[in-house]
Amino acid sequence: MKRAERQYALVDLLRGARRPWSAARLAGEFGVSARTIERDISSLQIAGVPIYADHGAAGGYSILREYSLPPLNLSATESLAVLAGLALLDSSPYQGAARRARAKIAAVMAEEHRVPVQETLGAMRVIDAVAPADDAVPLGMLADVIAARRVVRLAYLGEDGATGTVRDVETMGLLRADGSWLLTGWCRLRDAIRGFRIERITRLEILDEIPPARDPALLEADLARWPARRLS
Repeated sequence: MKRAERQYALVDLLRGARRPWSAARLAGEFGVSARTIERDISSLQIAGVPIYADHGAAGGYSILREYSLPPLNLSATESLAVLAGLALLDSSPYQGAARRARAKIAAVMAEEHRVPVQETLGAMRVIDAVAPADDAVPLGMLADVIAARRVVRLAYLGEDGATGTVRDVETMGLLRADGSWLLTGWCRLRDAIRGFRIERITRLEILDEIPPARDPALLEADLARWPARRLS
């Protein structure tokens, strides 16, 4: 049985079990070593499968019964494309989510694809145009900002890296340009659409105010000056 097949079977077995299964018992069931079972369980846990250990004489591994692992049958090229695409989000507000998603894909990848895909990924490099400032806002916080769709107050450094302004911005989305991610929105200081490079945002506060509805054509008209495309 291949590694991915064994892991699917392991999840299904634990879902249907009334009592915890020990690593030794699972090893006997699948004809592998207890160490192999522990590695499988560790990979599944990293991928977000809710497997937990019960300690004691009657202990072992259990899983939430309502959980099921969806089938994922990607070719080597498809796995490479997904993993490479997620790696490009490592400098985005979705950095944490992208890393967790990569772990999930890697955990269920077909064993025969694992080595060639990892070797090809290892040969890829990404050079970001601008490195984040030492006092830049954590990337993870920006994911919450975008989801909130509220007015935010941000401290923003100028191109010289020294002078700055404080802006109230009605957030509208994200833009990737020149190797950097930009938070786009209606800037009340400039009374216009603006893009703010996230590496220059040094302080950010989500205000309680819900912004008024803005005509989406305003953003589309602004983006029309560049060859921008939607990621959907």
